[in-house]
Amino acid sequence: MHLVLPFAALRPHPEYAAQVAAPPYDVVSSEEAREQARGKPWSFLHISKPEIDLPEGTDPYSPEVYAKAAENMRRMLERGVLKREAAPCYYAYRLVMNGHAQTGLAAAASVAEYEAQRVRRHELTRPEKEDDRVRQIEALNAHTGPVMLAYPSAPEVDAILADASSGAPEFDLTAGGGVRHMLWVIREEDRIARLTAAFDAMPALYIADGHHRAAAASRVAASRRRGAPQGSAEASCERFLCVAFPHDQMRILAYNRVVRDLNGLGREEFLRRVGAAFKLERAGARVVPERRGVFGLYLPGQWYRLEIEGARIPEADPTARLDVSLLARHLLGPVLAIGDPRTDPRIDFIGGIRGPEELERRVAGGMAAAFSMYPTGMDELMAVADSGAIMPPKSTWFEPKLADGLVSLALD
Repeated sequence: MHLVLPFAALRPHPEYAAQVAAPPYDVVSSEEAREQARGKPWSFLHISKPEIDLPEGTDPYSPEVYAKAAENMRRMLERGVLKREAAPCYYAYRLVMNGHAQTGLAAAASVAEYEAQRVRRHELTRPEKEDDRVRQIEALNAHTGPVMLAYPSAPEVDAILADASSGAPEFDLTAGGGVRHMLWVIREEDRIARLTAAFDAMPALYIADGHHRAAAASRVAASRRRGAPQGSAEASCERFLCVAFPHDQMRILAYNRVVRDLNGLGREEFLRRVGAAFKLERAGARVVPERRGVFGLYLPGQWYRLEIEGARIPEADPTARLDVSLLARHLLGPVLAIGDPRTDPRIDFIGGIRGPEELERRVAGGMAAAFSMYPTGMDELMAVADSGAIMPPKSTWFEPKLADGLVSLALD
């Protein structure tokens, strides 16, 4: 079973690529998508967030929404905005943001290897979000949102991708957030064979972003296997769309926290209890943690620097060692009585791309306290996934993000 294979991508005609490219479906609300797609008939948001073309207030999970997605895709195919590649290819996909660049491989990854945990996960998924992706895949008969994967740095793969991306790209566009997206088509049989073999030799791939999309692909494949038990293991439904980047090129930003109240504690009593597990110092400026084990705490008008006592960091457990775990176990739980951050309404999460200014703004707007975090490392993510464990919610925020619409995997 090959870990990845080339595929005949469904992609924009080059002249439409900049108009089609859209943010990932799960990082914009329906209202934001409606505004971003206004006056842009070819934006992929009409496929990934099709409720924007229905009356406001439409349930985004209603059958009409998925039918609208399929209708919008047919329209874009009929008008030649989207086209299907003539033969299976790989694609070199480069992201550039604020001087940071990363080049990966767009490919069709194996559902079977995902199910065998060779494509490793580190997050739990929510059934309702899986259901949404299953319905979207079935309505379109295509995977339209790439799963972002990491592969352990492989010089041979990196060299092939560097060579393949040395010429003029098929697409070169700048989308939301100032992110530059570049795509090269890899058609050469020798390069394709070498890439397939190099990935087959890898012990594992790691899901960085897109757990619900991968889980939904597995469910679609399982359903279609039941309908055609003699089907080929290489059937298109046995694959899901991915872009795999070398782990040492990927960039994880902090995923910060804000809380709504101090669990009935006054400010001084709260700080006293925090000091039981952390070295606590008043800071004269915003605290952006410089290393693991260091946290920023912002209360109205004042920043503090927190450092966890070394003896409280477990040696062997890769999940318990994470900063997000240490904060939960030694502060959020015992001091603030926040048990499960996944479900407790008293906590919210802020992507680190928004910076400490956003934490101050949220506290000024009524939150009681904010915590700035040091980013989780790719080495930490891979260690957790290798152990078969699950990270706490909102442990990683990857930037830059892939665009929706530049490559899709049509199911035959």
